[in-house]
Amino acid sequence: MSNLPADESDDAGRETAQSQPVRADAQRNKDALLEAALAVFATSGVDAPVREIAAKAGVGVGTVYRHFPQRSDLIVGVFRRQVDACADAAVVLAADHAPGEALALWLQRFADFIATKRGLATALHSGDPAYTSLPAYFEERFQPALQALLDAAASAGEVRTDIDPDDLLRAVASLCMSAHYDPGFARRMVALLVDGLRYTAGPSKDMSN
Repeated sequence: MSNLPADESDDAGRETAQSQPVRADAQRNKDALLEAALAVFATSGVDAPVREIAAKAGVGVGTVYRHFPQRSDLIVGVFRRQVDACADAAVVLAADHAPGEALALWLQRFADFIATKRGLATALHSGDPAYTSLPAYFEERFQPALQALLDAAASAGEVRTDIDPDDLLRAVASLCMSAHYDPGFARRMVALLVDGLRYTAGPSKDMSN
């Protein structure tokens, strides 16, 4: 039981009940801003006016600054949101597809992520200390997601067993960060890379006979 007097306990209950919808609204606004910022950055670059992002999200400019006081806060928020969505897709794909297919689909999903990050590349590599934690976050989320997919596919005999997830992440990223990026070409090259993962896959065969 609460140790507050009856009137104070009632006040505390009312405050809690009132704060929950406020927090829900704030989260919805934040989510809308991140989605709007991603779309605006893709078309207008990371230096796009804040009012453009606010208008697309359907909120006031003050709401943008309340959630993201600095532009770098918004850029980091967009990046982390996209990293999380891509990494979390590995679990969904693994549940819905055979191991080899799940791996192939996720690598294409990762390639799409890299393509969308191209618009943020200048900011992310600007030397601004606000972005220094992002490479580690990238590795922390993607490396285990890909490792799980590789382990499952290797156990099923669908890919070879000597694949380093970091090497594979860098290979796909390199295909998608070319100065002459072509989405269709990148996807074809990722598919070709996946075919290479299948070389020597499967149970070993006794060739002595």
